[in-house]
Amino acid sequence: MTRCFIPLAFAVSVLAAVPAAAQEADVGPKIMVTGEGEATVSPDMAVITFAVLREGDTARAAMDENNAAMAAVIAALKEEGVEARDLKTSGLAISPQYVYPNDSNGEEKPRITGYQVTNTLTVRVRDMEKVGEVLDRSVSLGVNQGGDITFTNDDPAEALKEARTRAVEDAFSKARTLAEAAGVSLGNLLEISEQAGARPPMPMVKAMRMEAAADSSVPIEAGENSYKVQVSVTFALEQG
Repeated sequence: MTRCFIPLAFAVSVLAAVPAAAQEADVGPKIMVTGEGEATVSPDMAVITFAVLREGDTARAAMDENNAAMAAVIAALKEEGVEARDLKTSGLAISPQYVYPNDSNGEEKPRITGYQVTNTLTVRVRDMEKVGEVLDRSVSLGVNQGGDITFTNDDPAEALKEARTRAVEDAFSKARTLAEAAGVSLGNLLEISEQAGARPPMPMVKAMRMEAAADSSVPIEAGENSYKVQVSVTFALEQG
């Protein structure tokens, strides 16, 4: 019984595969196009990265000074309404500072002259009207390095939806144009796919000056973010 069953099962599987292959072959001529869609939206969040740098004769002294300054900065940010979930320490570095031998100092080998501690903080500011204040107050309290800003969107779903819709419309328009030029008609939609995820908005990065403004907060212009989507669409073609 076992010997008879194996060839029979194999034959059934081969017969089942034949209609699928025949179906694929029956598709006939087809056309594949790529559509692009773009949607712009004003950013609703700023992501700022800055750092406190302090020096001391010892690593302990440099660390203590840095800790005090950064604690003041974090406390001020929370007073400005920045939540704990939007504050993230993104780097901490302790670096010895050296004097190196040269013709004038008489040193025989590198010698440590002190230490430098850098604490880097990444902050998400969800109230766009407070971005300038946050920057200004942070610098006043001891931030003296960094200042890169990326304007982004907390939830870009609606912008991406609009970009996808425009991408599909663009693909359909291209397919119709190509079919008309070739003297054929578009048939059934065979396949549609989005290519490798949507491209995120191009970051708008600004470097802030490490000086506090005397009378007002740091001026900020956020501009717009652009979200782009590409789709691939395949149609069957009908002759005549």
